[in-house]
Amino acid sequence: MTTTPPAAAGGSGQAVAGQQSATVLVVEDEPAIATAIAQRLSAEGWRVEVARDGLSGVDAAARLQPDAVVLDVMLPGIDGLEVTRRIQADRPVPILMLTARDDETDMLVGLGVGADDYMTKPFSMRELVARVKALLRRVERANQVAVATPTDPPIVMGDVVIDRAQRRVHRAGEEVHLTPTEFELLVMLASSPKTVLTRERLLAEVWDWADASGTRTVDSHIKALRRKLGADLIRTVHGVGYAFEPPAG
Repeated sequence: MTTTPPAAAGGSGQAVAGQQSATVLVVEDEPAIATAIAQRLSAEGWRVEVARDGLSGVDAAARLQPDAVVLDVMLPGIDGLEVTRRIQADRPVPILMLTARDDETDMLVGLGVGADDYMTKPFSMRELVARVKALLRRVERANQVAVATPTDPPIVMGDVVIDRAQRRVHRAGEEVHLTPTEFELLVMLASSPKTVLTRERLLAEVWDWADASGTRTVDSHIKALRRKLGADLIRTVHGVGYAFEPPAG
């Protein structure tokens, strides 16, 4: 296992306020890619540690308690999907999954086991940093909301109960386990029922991205939500975006 120290003060990194002390775990078996990612993230002022296989990644996550994880799907030992399952079972943490295949099924499986975002290789380091910053901003925002509004009333629509204070969701009395990103996406949609929200607005407010090129990520997360909660709750408005449709009853 390799540890990469944060960049020295006065370096080129421009970490978002409140994120300078963040710890990011990189789980990647290709040395050149792992080193390049670690160096680029360290330049942002973050503490970065690298694990080179799946089991080491699980162990490092338990030991470090990282603020975010950058995780390759194809790893020696156990693959990235199993690593995600084990990490999320121990402690929820935002995970950016890296995949060599631009296959929607693979992406949905990754989101289904607990990844919050994905990128397809090859990718630009600039975009990778932007995605990690967005993950860290969402964690920081969720923590601030939890502290500031611990008694927010749940959103109740039909047999769907969204407990914003405890960040838990139930449908028909059964708890539905969502990733942090899925939860925020659902809350945003359910907070404006029957209102069509554009992909660009969802991307900006849930993911903190200004670049509309990531709208496919929105579509994949909507599919993951439908798979977990049922296809009847979210209506597609083709060419525009999505709307939450309250269930009857």
